[in-house]
Amino acid sequence: MDLLVTLFKKQSVRRVLIFALLILILYFVRSMIDLLLLTFIFSFLIDRLETFLHSHLKVPRRLVVIVLYILIGLAIYVTVTIYLPIVAEQTVELYKSVTTTIKEFHGSVLMTAVMDQLKKYNVGTYLGSGVKFLIDSFSSLGTFTVDLFLALLLSLFFSLEKERLIQFTKGFKSSKIGFLYDEIAFFASRFVDTFGKVLEAQFMIAIVNTAITSVILAVLHFPQLFSLIIMVFVLSLIPVAGVIISLIPLCIIGYTIGGVQDVIYMVLTILVVHAIEAYVLNPKLMSAKTELPVFYTFVVLIFSEHFFGIWGLIVGLPVFVFLIDVLGVAYKSPMKKLPFRRSKEREED
Repeated sequence: MDLLVTLFKKQSVRRVLIFALLILILYFVRSMIDLLLLTFIFSFLIDRLETFLHSHLKVPRRLVVIVLYILIGLAIYVTVTIYLPIVAEQTVELYKSVTTTIKEFHGSVLMTAVMDQLKKYNVGTYLGSGVKFLIDSFSSLGTFTVDLFLALLLSLFFSLEKERLIQFTKGFKSSKIGFLYDEIAFFASRFVDTFGKVLEAQFMIAIVNTAITSVILAVLHFPQLFSLIIMVFVLSLIPVAGVIISLIPLCIIGYTIGGVQDVIYMVLTILVVHAIEAYVLNPKLMSAKTELPVFYTFVVLIFSEHFFGIWGLIVGLPVFVFLIDVLGVAYKSPMKKLPFRRSKEREED
């Protein structure tokens, strides 16, 4: 018994046990995972936007919050009443166009090569998860709508009473469960610093990727533009793999409207978007600790998709970054090689 008490007094042992307890609690409330994730995402993103606007506009913080949520409410109303029917109609037409093209090229050398590449990179699994997610979403649209409304409502209350919530929560530090508060506060701060910031960066990357791709699609006169823009945005939320996956339907549609020339344009567009994401946006928006090797990125996406479905593709990488941060895994990006001339000069010295 004394040995157990001594072990529990060690911070490392206590931290591991409390972390395991948190995971167990999340397992038991897994049916509420949609509500929990949506609440955190809305609260974090709105808080960041509200802080930015408040610091630049010098207006009361609560006024900024109220205006933001009024705009969100108006955006949801306009989307549901005006754009949702358009997107639904365009999605049906897009599906018919893609299936017709696939049937026309079934058995050809090009289609065989494309299917081989899809199997090689396990793209079918990602697409299957996306289709399954859409079907499940439509079948449980009422539940998802309630979760979305509750998440927005909870995030509104959080934003309006942020200071009071923080002050109230700090009261647990001097309570009889103060040791729990210290460890949970540690995990919460690390979670916000890693998971939240990676997710925020991925949203910014998705917006930039979608804007660039949308301009090219409009210039090439792609049909069903609204549906394609939504598809590109959703896939851009998946780190690295999303941009590559979006290339497949875009190339198929491009071939139906403009032949090989439009396919080449789409390949070049995706290459440019991927280069901007990898060499401009990621270094600017992501910290050095989140610069994972591509191999690890794909492994995390495959496993997270297998266990958590479409949510795993979006939040799998932020969760992995949070875990390696908690474990204290330190790594640095490989140093850039010196130019040939400088290397030669050092050899001569």
